[in-house]
Amino acid sequence: MNKEKLAAKKGTCLRKNDFRNLIISIDKNRLNLILIINGAFFLTKNILNSDLIVKPNNFYMIINNGNKDLEIEYDQDITEHTVIYDPYKFENLKKKNFSQTFFIKNYNVPDGYIDVLPKWYSFKFTYPEYNLIFIRPDYGLSIQVHRLRKENWEILDGNPIIISGNQVHYFVENGSKFSNDLNTYHSIINTNSNKFVMLKESWEGYFDEKDIVRIFNPNHYYD
Repeated sequence: MNKEKLAAKKGTCLRKNDFRNLIISIDKNRLNLILIINGAFFLTKNILNSDLIVKPNNFYMIINNGNKDLEIEYDQDITEHTVIYDPYKFENLKKKNFSQTFFIKNYNVPDGYIDVLPKWYSFKFTYPEYNLIFIRPDYGLSIQVHRLRKENWEILDGNPIIISGNQVHYFVENGSKFSNDLNTYHSIINTNSNKFVMLKESWEGYFDEKDIVRIFNPNHYYD
């Protein structure tokens, strides 16, 4: 495969390049309407053609943030490049929220939580000072920003990929901590096929579940 067409607001899979440089070609007039993961960087503005060169063994992903289809060309066949994350794996899945009982039974969930938030892709236990969050296997949260709060994450299990600001951190160690300031991009991608990512989330500022601006929302996950 040497070409891809992305519909508006859609993204490619996150892939791993092989042993050669990969050169990606996109109409220069559309570069201001794309977002790119290229290695350790999440690029969102002032993108140049040089940013479309993927070094050997680096990870890469293109997001069409515009309102029209986007043509992408690669200088080689990318069919054999390993897919690390497919943002549309669950697009046609029947959505059923996880049960609280499952996590209580299978994980060491501390007592003292005051609320829970079940979703089909995650489960949240709320404590007075923090949230304990589980993210399902093979799932990536939307790339988002918050206007009213800063979030602090401590990864407890699962070695996820973290987008924090304009940096991408791959398969982070348990115990790793990240701070996401107001209006900065952030996301968590669970690439495990059968293991939940578990993290502790605290915040500074005003916490409101509706305080989410989704920059890349592959399956329109508003619930």
